[in-house]
This record gives sequence, structure tokens and C-alpha cells, in this order.
Amino acid sequence: MTPLPLEKHPKLLVGTETSDDAGVYQLSEDLALVQTVDFITPIVDDPYLFGQIAAANSLSDVYAMGGKPLTAMNLMAFPGCSLSPSVLTEILRGGLDKIHEAGAVLVGGHTVEDQELKYGLSVTGIVHPLKVATNKGAREGDVLILTKAIGTGILSTAGKAGLADDSTLQPAHASMAALNRGAAEAMADFQVHACTDITGFGLLGHGSEMAMGCGLSLRLYYSRIPLLPGSTDFAAQGMVPGGAYRNQSHFGGKVRFSPGVPELDRIILYDPQTSGGLLIALPPSEGRELLNRLKDKGILGASIIGGVISRGEYLISVEP
Repeated sequence: MTPLPLEKHPKLLVGTETSDDAGVYQLSEDLALVQTVDFITPIVDDPYLFGQIAAANSLSDVYAMGGKPLTAMNLMAFPGCSLSPSVLTEILRGGLDKIHEAGAVLVGGHTVEDQELKYGLSVTGIVHPLKVATNKGAREGDVLILTKAIGTGILSTAGKAGLADDSTLQPAHASMAALNRGAAEAMADFQVHACTDITGFGLLGHGSEMAMGCGLSLRLYYSRIPLLPGSTDFAAQGMVPGGAYRNQSHFGGKVRFSPGVPELDRIILYDPQTSGGLLIALPPSEGRELLNRLKDKGILGASIIGGVISRGEYLISVEP
């Protein structure tokens, strides 16, 4: 099968070639559009919360590019024969509240009949052409900051299996529903070289894309990576989504784990995230200051988890 050709245009600053989070199209010397679209199947039972999480997940792609969301359009696939219209309303209400929290405006949308429920957004934002944060600009010596704890896929799997109650799941739900707006606003004042958000490919998958994009390697420290409470225990019980094993199969050949990293815990780093945090690469002289700025904005789980090193045999090395 012949792959589609890459789109080329003098004003297309970011297209599909680097597996970035959104496309960027330049309008003028000081203004560019950021465009993205994403939708997901339910990860929680509560319709309103699902709407919040799906919207935050979609909006995150604009934040990962260093942009500001302006408008959003709903995308809904809805099984009208099996679910009440009130469910649809609550999902859209949750999404609308997140759109407003982002400072954006809902301008429309589209709903189709489908056997499987899906919801998300098409989002348009803006960014200065010289402030675009791609996943390919990391430089040797940069430090890496992760703004949210990981483990949402594992905890959601435990919840579906009836092993995690509401109080156990609450931190994961709060994390998924939280916008990356504060993190994007904070990093705008710093010399960020690269950024991506951690979603379906997990930390090691999206980290591998960043390493491939910049032609370097990443060194991560397991002990510094923030994990959601209960994620290691549930992983040990086998509550690991299939996507984590697919990520491991796809990216694992280019990842090296130190013997000091627990065997049972390694799969967590491949765990697919929904509405995960930002992974930010910037100079070490600015890393601690950005971390403090993030904490001032209430992003208390942010952590410096490693750095960018010269290209080695592996895209990522994970140390204890």
C-alpha cells in the first residue's frame, strides 16, 4: 500500500511528518493557527465527567504546541437507541464547561448515530510563529519536566474490573479532567526547546517520538517520575490495559531499563494516558525556575524526570 504523500506548503510550519500534537499554519509574521482534532470512547461512567475529560484531552494538543485555544467544535458518535438523550446532554455540558475554562468558544459541532459512544473536539488556537513548541527541538543537556503523574490507564482498568472504588479513582479522574492550560501559560515565559503531551503512546512512546525528532536520546530516572497512587499495586495485579503492551511491543526495542528499575513497574511507563501532562524540554538553567512556576500555578505533581543526552544505542534509558 502506497502511503499518502506528506503535505508541503510554505506556510505550513508543522505538519504530519514529525508526529506532533497539532498542525500549525502561519497567517502573518506574528500569528499562526494551531489546529487539532481528537475524540475518545468513555473512560468513566459519569457522562458529565466523561465530557470534561474528553474535552481536556482534545484541548491539550493546542497547549502542547505552546498555543492558546480560541474555538472548539463538538464531535459526537452516539448510540441513540441504547442511551438516553440526557446522557448526550451531560457529556456536551461537561465538554462546554472545559471549553469555557480554557477561555475558548464553542462554535458548533456534528453528531452521528453509532453503536459505540465517542466524544471529543476539533480545536483551533493561535500561537506566535517563533514560539511554536514542537516535539523535535530538544537539545543535548536539556532537562525534562513532566507536569502530570501517570497511571490513568491502569487505574481505569482497575475501576472497570471493580477493584478500585471512587476514592481510589478520584486522583486519576481529577488529573484527566485538569486542563494543561496552566502548564502552557507557565512555559510561555521560558526558552522551551520541545514539548509534547503524554497520551495514548504512554510516557516512553511519546518520549521516543521526541528523541527521534531531535536526533538525540533521553535519560529518565524512574524514582523521579510521578505515579498516581495505586498504579504500581494494580499493575502488579495485572490491571494493565492492552494498549500498554502494544506500546511496549512497538517502542520497547529502543528502550533500555537499568537492572535497578523494578521489572513489575516497567509496564507503567508504557501505560496509555488519557489527557496526560506535558513533557517539556528546556535548558537546565531554567528547569528549576519553571518547576517553581508550575507549582505556583497549583501543578504540584510536576517533576524534573531526566534529561536529553547524545544519541546512543537506545532512544531512552531508564535509570532507578
